Amino acid sequence: MGTERSRLLILGALVLVLSVVLYRTWTDATAGAPAPVVAASAKALPPGRAGGPATPAAAAPSTPDVHLRALDDQRPQPAATDRNLFRFRTKAAPPAPVRVAPPVIPRPVPTAPPGPPPPPPIPLRFIGIVEAPQRARLAALIDTTGRPYHGAEGDVIAGQYRIVKIGVESIEMVYLDGRGRQTIRLNGS
Repeated sequence: MGTERSRLLILGALVLVLSVVLYRTWTDATAGAPAPVVAASAKALPPGRAGGPATPAAAAPSTPDVHLRALDDQRPQPAATDRNLFRFRTKAAPPAPVRVAPPVIPRPVPTAPPGPPPPPPIPLRFIGIVEAPQRARLAALIDTTGRPYHGAEGDVIAGQYRIVKIGVESIEMVYLDGRGRQTIRLNGS
């Protein structure tokens, strides 16, 4: 078992050394190192074969021409302009305010003077209908003190009110002078 373990250790060390060598070779090739120029002539190797220049682009790059004497020559001077980044101008006057006419408020229309207040409600409760053989219908009423009244259409009740119409569930009454017509329902209100 010990020999097997030592073999695995040696194998791991070899794999490690091989990976380091491959890594360094690969990084040197891709780091932009210039490729070696082969000094073989184009006639010696056919185009497309390893080591021979297949196209003119594959030839060694030439250095650009740098004219060092041109750096010492006179340069053109900038033209005189009236542009100055640090000069301030006066602010333009704001536009004149637009005058808006005030809204037209309609004048209130004079109303007629208020009339006399309405008469107070009739203080009687309609409690039922009495059918008499000699007369058509009688309305049974009571006042706030509990005093009973009865009357037919057109009769005067309590000396102040007149019965105008007797219906099935309500009666209509007015004051003697004809103002303040009111309907009183059978439930007493």
